[in-house]
Amino acid sequence: MNGMLPKTKTYDACYDAFKWDIPEHFNIANAVCDRHAKIDPHKIAVIYESATGSVQELTFAQLKSNANRLANVLSDLNAKPGECVGIHLPQSLECAISHIGIYKTGAIALPLFSLFGPDALSHRLTDSAARILITCSENLLHLKEVQDQLSTLEHVIIIDGAGENLINWHEALASASDQFETRNTKSEDPALLIYTSGTTGNPKGALHAHRVLLGHMPGVEFPHEFFPHADDLFWTPADWAWAGGLLDVMLPSLFHGIPVLAKRFAKFEPEAVMELMAKHQVRNTFMPATALRMLQQVQDPKKFGVNLRSIASGGEALGEAIIEWGRDTFGVTINEFYGQTEVNLVVANNAMIMNIKPGSMGLPVPGHRVAIIDVDGNELPAGEEGLMAVQRPDPVMFLGYWNNDEGTRSKFIGDWCVLGDLGHRDEDGYFWFKARDDDVIISSSYRIGPTEVEECLVLHPAIVLAGVIGSPDPVRGEIVKSYVILAEGYGDTDALREEIQAFVRKRLSAHEYPRQIRIISEMPLTVSGKIRRIALRELDAKERDI
Repeated sequence: MNGMLPKTKTYDACYDAFKWDIPEHFNIANAVCDRHAKIDPHKIAVIYESATGSVQELTFAQLKSNANRLANVLSDLNAKPGECVGIHLPQSLECAISHIGIYKTGAIALPLFSLFGPDALSHRLTDSAARILITCSENLLHLKEVQDQLSTLEHVIIIDGAGENLINWHEALASASDQFETRNTKSEDPALLIYTSGTTGNPKGALHAHRVLLGHMPGVEFPHEFFPHADDLFWTPADWAWAGGLLDVMLPSLFHGIPVLAKRFAKFEPEAVMELMAKHQVRNTFMPATALRMLQQVQDPKKFGVNLRSIASGGEALGEAIIEWGRDTFGVTINEFYGQTEVNLVVANNAMIMNIKPGSMGLPVPGHRVAIIDVDGNELPAGEEGLMAVQRPDPVMFLGYWNNDEGTRSKFIGDWCVLGDLGHRDEDGYFWFKARDDDVIISSSYRIGPTEVEECLVLHPAIVLAGVIGSPDPVRGEIVKSYVILAEGYGDTDALREEIQAFVRKRLSAHEYPRQIRIISEMPLTVSGKIRRIALRELDAKERDI
């Protein structure tokens, strides 16, 4: 099996040999479904495990048939190219069918996270002007709270129920034709709208073209060490409503004709995750850093018989200890990668062909031009801190923000798309993350990146998860404040806090240790498992008002 990347023995050879080949016309549905259904119709595409453990499989032929039926249903509802159709579903067969059916019509898929509350749902459906929404009975409850506010929403398709003014998924698909000619879209035609949460303001919709899937492929193949291999099978705990689940796992897996496992956990349970990966013989996983730290809590992990070939992680830096744990536990090196919803998977590691520097984001993925720049768009030399940026044109780069031309313009300095992160590049070309440019803590004139402090804190045996922010201080401007979840068997005591402070002071420096430590029971996380520092800042503000 061949990927897009040339399989070479060195990083330089891989980077130099790779060339983009983006056709004028390209449709994601054809690439991930139709062509496989024609070549190998009985090959398994999606494996779904329910909450009760029952398993269903869908072949590429069945995936195509169902997607064609849905495309006909959507066409009957007058879904037009360029308009958004919402998908408010967890990992499931219906979620995969929905994406492919929407792409077939030329409409834009609007993935919505299952755990979105009413306000988050309302903002995205209103801003996108979606007329059609595909959902499930569990998520319908949130929709009903705000449905009166959604002036554009006309049709709701429900996959597991019926009701007044609802379209029954099974009945609608059963009565629709299984023949549909996938629209011959151009590579530049819009296909996908994913809302991304910044630290301030409402989430912005990042609009992507059909070519975004081709743009993603090198960034998936590289950290998964020349994915695909013949026996590969992919799963991630990341929701398919997020770029990390959809564009880093589900669609790339189907693109290469590799089965993808769909399983939604209501709550991340480390032992259940190990059991799942062993049961289905998962070979490849994208595992956010937080999830990896939770897996570290599993006692005797080798007893499960997990047999992974590749682990990729992104969203926040891993330390050397967790990489060594990965090697010892799974026999593979965890390859870190870097990107964001607007321009994803542009820097990564591949232990097969490069040295791994723990904590580094890695080297530019073949096909991408990445640099550290200053505020005027000038490239900075090695060792100098600046803005992470990617040069356009680039097939993985978004078309722009939906209904937000000013936001799109502000994302660029000349031809550099600025990613909103501070970092530097070392003498060997490796990129190192410093902080979000709006997360930097400035204390007594020192600039402190919270990630480094968080990494140090979780090395302490008492700490499972740690989130770090700057808290306003009249003397220092800001102080480092950490919110931590304690490991089992540890209590909230002054002695423990002092021990943790001394631990960080010793390992980092006297100005970076947390002057305040708060013990919490639950860490606010994004869909991808990143710590939501904006939520911690809100919590801090409430605490200071007391």
